[in-house]
Amino acid sequence: MSIIWLRVRAVLRGRGGDEGMSTSEYAMGTIAACAFAAVLYKVVTSEVVSTALQSTIGKALDAPF
Repeated sequence: MSIIWLRVRAVLRGRGGDEGMSTSEYAMGTIAACAFAAVLYKVVTSEVVSTALQSTIGKALDAPF
């Protein structure tokens, strides 16, 4: 049998060639998540965002009922 036929038969039976992520894919995902967390931390702790959050929270706490 040809390799293509074996691959088609495996896919039709519900078994793909990839069972999950490899170690390098986990490493790249971890690096991407850490980079995103670092950027998010810098944005949230910036002076502009901090002032806006304090203003919003202050307005919410001083709202009349």
